[in-house]
Amino acid sequence: MNRRNSLCAGLLAAVVASGAASFAAPSFAEMTVMVGGAPMYPSKNIVQNAVNSKDHTTLVAAVKAAGLVDTLAGPGPFTVFAPTNEAFAILPKGTVETLLKPENHDKLVAVLTYHVVAGRMSAQDLADKVDQGGGKAMLKTVEGEDLIVQRRGRSHLAVTDAKGDTAEITIPNVFQSNGVIHVINKVLIPG
Repeated sequence: MNRRNSLCAGLLAAVVASGAASFAAPSFAEMTVMVGGAPMYPSKNIVQNAVNSKDHTTLVAAVKAAGLVDTLAGPGPFTVFAPTNEAFAILPKGTVETLLKPENHDKLVAVLTYHVVAGRMSAQDLADKVDQGGGKAMLKTVEGEDLIVQRRGRSHLAVTDAKGDTAEITIPNVFQSNGVIHVINKVLIPG
C-alpha cells in the first residue's frame, strides 16, 4: 500500500507540475489581426491566411489563376500589399475578368507581383525608409518596377504606383510565417 500511495503521489505531483507549467508558460500564444472577418495567424503563411479573408476573395482567385499559390506559400519572406475586393471593384468594368482570362496570364502575373516586395517590412520599417529617403521610399517589386511609399498624415502610409495612383495602407502589419501583409484600398498597376 505504501508503494502504491507513493506512486500515486508521484504521478499526481507530475500531473500538477506539468499542468502548472502549461498555465505559466503557454507553448505559443499568437497575436492575430482580424482581416475580412477572419483571424490572420502569424504561424500560417500568406496563402493560408488570405483564403480565410472575406475581403480578399478576388485577390485569392487572381493568385490561383496566375499560378502563384506555391510561390506565396513558400519560405519568402515577402511583403505583400494586398488590395481588397472593394479595391478591385474600383477598376474599370471588365478589368478583373479580362485579367483572369488564360490569354492574359502574363499581365495578371505582372499586376500581382507588382504588389510584392522581397523581405519582411513592417509599417515601422517602411516609415523608417520614408524618413531616411527624405519623405519617400522607393521599393523594388518582384515584378521589377518600383513603388513609392510616403506618409499620409502622421501615422498613415500610402503606396503610389508607376501610373501615379495612390493606395492607402488600411490595415498594416498582418504578420505571417513567411512575411507580412499590408491591406490596401486600391489595386497598384505597373507602368
